[in-house]
Amino acid sequence: MTSMRSFSLKGRLVIGISLLLALILSILPLPELIAPFRPDWLLVTLIYWTIALPHRANVGTAFFSGLMLDLLLGSVLGVHALALVIPVYLAASQFQRMRNYSVWQQAFVVGALAILNKVLIFWAAYVNRDIQLDYHYFWSIVSSMVFWPWIFLLLRKCRRQFALS
Repeated sequence: MTSMRSFSLKGRLVIGISLLLALILSILPLPELIAPFRPDWLLVTLIYWTIALPHRANVGTAFFSGLMLDLLLGSVLGVHALALVIPVYLAASQFQRMRNYSVWQQAFVVGALAILNKVLIFWAAYVNRDIQLDYHYFWSIVSSMVFWPWIFLLLRKCRRQFALS
């Protein structure tokens, strides 16, 4: 029983640290020229863990992570939580199918989920304040797709090294 408990703690710790790093990368200041290209680190990390270990990382994890991102960014509470919950739910509902895709095919699915995420965030911002859509807003979708294979390989290596299942 104690080995199972330590295993569970180890798994939660690894996932928690990776999500914490994704949160830090999401708020890290970048030069104005590069900032529109920042990948959606938290979304991509959540998608990986949802596909790899759906019983450990799921919609609840996405909701809590989204609330933390809302607090860190100072945005309306619940906006990022909602924008993360819906794509993560879709990834969780199709995790077996996504596991069978190649990494490059998964990158396109991640791109589609990132589009959904961005549209939900824009919609919530538009409802709260009358804002205009800028074409720079969607560059992060492309960078999320480009970074997906490397994030996938890095997190898979962590999962295998710590023997998480």
